[in-house]
Amino acid sequence: MRNLRVNAERIAADLASLAAITDPDRPWTRRAFSPRFDAGRAWLAARFAAAGLQVTTDAGGNLLGTRKGRAGGGTICLGSHSDTVPDGGRFDGVAGVVVALEVARMLEERGLTLRHDLCIADFLAEEVSVFGVSCIGSRAMAGVRPPDWLTLTHDGRSLAEALRAVGGDPERESKRDDICAFFELHIEQGPVLESGGLDIGLVTAIAGITRIEILLTGRPDHAGTAPMHLRADALVAAAGLVQAIDAKARAEAAKGVHFTATVGEFAITPGAANVVPGTARLLIDARAVARGQMEAFLVWLETALAALPAGIAAQSRVLSDNLPTPMDPELIARLEAAAKACGARALHMASGAGHDAAFLARIAPAAMLFVPCREGRSHCPEEWAETADIALGAEVMAEAVLAFDAATEGDPA
Repeated sequence: MRNLRVNAERIAADLASLAAITDPDRPWTRRAFSPRFDAGRAWLAARFAAAGLQVTTDAGGNLLGTRKGRAGGGTICLGSHSDTVPDGGRFDGVAGVVVALEVARMLEERGLTLRHDLCIADFLAEEVSVFGVSCIGSRAMAGVRPPDWLTLTHDGRSLAEALRAVGGDPERESKRDDICAFFELHIEQGPVLESGGLDIGLVTAIAGITRIEILLTGRPDHAGTAPMHLRADALVAAAGLVQAIDAKARAEAAKGVHFTATVGEFAITPGAANVVPGTARLLIDARAVARGQMEAFLVWLETALAALPAGIAAQSRVLSDNLPTPMDPELIARLEAAAKACGARALHMASGAGHDAAFLARIAPAAMLFVPCREGRSHCPEEWAETADIALGAEVMAEAVLAFDAATEGDPA
């Protein structure tokens, strides 16, 4: 079924238009709560309206386009996010918003009215924002945005004020109870699909993310006079620990279930060439689909800290601990059947990155599909996905939406 009902040229034109709305010296940059983001939102709102959608911004700051169904009641929601990381957001999130819009346009052009309402969503600030937090809009829609986030400030402005500036309302509840199904398309952000010659990734689960801060304390000494055998060098201990963490993560990943661990932040003091390092701070980002595997890793880490060389004291602190989120088996099956109907080669796989779908899954059945991206690159200027791959993903999503709508009543789950 490669004779697609969606319009690939229109998808490509939309992606190019949004890419052009970027900080000119930092392509592709359109961060939430910035003038560029506002311009992108205005462009999207116009496109939503041109597609015949009722355009609103909910209390959580999410831009929504709604197409009423003929039966009333429940809603099928499609979408992703249009904000970007610095220097790397040409397709990440944006492809999912454009594809959701294209599905709505295809239905309109073919005169197809679903039994369910259809909601196209551009979720606010999925990426880490200037306020230091992420998935602000999808957390609000799920009713799990922490209340104290509203008092976070950046450059003298609170998050509550920033929400009002994008059309949200921090005083109102934005949790939805009418969504029957949520579908999100995203570029894979990894090399599996491209390297395997595959078209579609069917996401089985979104990995839980745990971040752990480690502080190692040794003893600062003169680098020229402290004998090597009497040193308590925090950096040497930290270097060994980083290697051990990498080896442990590789062993866990070799079990065939998605697992990663990365030391992404590292600092030593006093930081002088002629001083033995006295302290080292490490920040570990660990991700797992199987919660038991993460819990075992945390136990292993405490054992590794207890076995550090003499003279090194260790402190650990879990900064955040988000559970893995399984996707809905029924919706995965719908996407798998749709991929087969479209002649697309599909693979069941986990997502190591976080997504808005993880929060929508708290209030509704949710599913994700991945499309290939060049060399697996993402969060960088070289991020690229072929229009044909995105269009095929849009066709798979449209097929799954039509099948779900035909098989279920227009009532909330």
